[in-house]
Amino acid sequence: MGNCGTREESAVVTNAQVQQLNLISSLPVKNGEKKQNHHRSISDLSDPSTPRNFEDSRKNAMLYTHVISFTLFELETITKSFRSDYILGEGGFGTVYKGYIDENVRVGLKSLPVAVKVLNKEGLQGHREWLTEVNFLGQLRHPNLVKLIGYCCEDDHRLLVYEFMFRGSLENHLFRKASIPFLWGTRMAIALGAAKGLAFLHNAERPVIYRDFKTSNILLDSDYTAKLSDFGLAKAGPQGDETHVSTRVMGTYGYAAPEYVMTGHLTARSDVYSFGVVLLELLTGRRSVDKTRPSKEQNLVEWARPKLNDKRKLLQIIDPRLENQYSVRAAQKACSLAYYCLSQNPKARPLMSDVVETLEPLQSGNDGNEVSSSFSIGNAGPFARIPDYRMRQRFTNNVGPGSSCRSPNPNCSPGGPAACRVR
Repeated sequence: MGNCGTREESAVVTNAQVQQLNLISSLPVKNGEKKQNHHRSISDLSDPSTPRNFEDSRKNAMLYTHVISFTLFELETITKSFRSDYILGEGGFGTVYKGYIDENVRVGLKSLPVAVKVLNKEGLQGHREWLTEVNFLGQLRHPNLVKLIGYCCEDDHRLLVYEFMFRGSLENHLFRKASIPFLWGTRMAIALGAAKGLAFLHNAERPVIYRDFKTSNILLDSDYTAKLSDFGLAKAGPQGDETHVSTRVMGTYGYAAPEYVMTGHLTARSDVYSFGVVLLELLTGRRSVDKTRPSKEQNLVEWARPKLNDKRKLLQIIDPRLENQYSVRAAQKACSLAYYCLSQNPKARPLMSDVVETLEPLQSGNDGNEVSSSFSIGNAGPFARIPDYRMRQRFTNNVGPGSSCRSPNPNCSPGGPAACRVR
């Protein structure tokens, strides 16, 4: 296996060094197994297109607590040599294929459907982004982050193996014309899950700034639990007296915070702005940028934000497909939250922990603010007052259960490369 590490900023990875950091599984590989595998036909191994039990897959995914170093042959095998009909999607990194791992691939592996992302050597992203994903997702564990199962670094090949997300991306469900519109309750649950994922990343001794929060990077599992994926652009946040991280501007037009686009200064509040854009997409059913609409409506934030704090106009921008699914008070709270997240002044935006706290009462059955799909819109109460986030300095740990950092470094906090960087 070739050296998989080149000097990228301050992080260097070789396969041997990754092994020393226990980022690969302790699962046994019998002597001669790799050689023996090359004599097996592809038809001998599991077919990933075979339907599997969702619940069993979820349980088995929890058993993968260490990142596995796969061989290129193993990943070629489970994707049928990266066959075109196994393609799940394509992005800046490269092509994503479906696959299925179990004991037929390697002794000790539990049955699990996976997604295999293959780096496009001529693509916009490269080794730096691949390395960033291994650094962050290899050490962070949270129910609202996609789990990195393994990687492959062989010669000039770079691949990543994730848990398979049965429902695909939020983007496809929200904007695909043939899809059934999400109910209000589902949208609020997805917003909460994504917010918890971001809050977990920000809630570290040195925060992780996601930098590419958008609907296509929010994946949904079988019960529509939202999980953040694609950490190729993530950055370790400011530390000590630092107020920001200076970096070249990257991300997606329509989601990036304006101060970041203008100055290259990146903070956790940059992610909050991007969250506000996605929340606005969930509320309106519109894309952040849509050139097919009239010129004044093509940029969603510019069109919608002035209406978000006007109780006479905000209901006009709510997705008409959500009619009779929400209370006016719930809509006011959600719109007011989006308004604050999209503030031009970063310091006026809420912390992600505040966002989580605001969204939780909007979930089904909580304090009467969210109503079932059969409920008619009732009397409009006073405009929901969202706390003045500029005056709030507290940062709660309300980021959900199951959070952990998978680093062998006893002094490591879940902040990514700062305290537990792969070297």
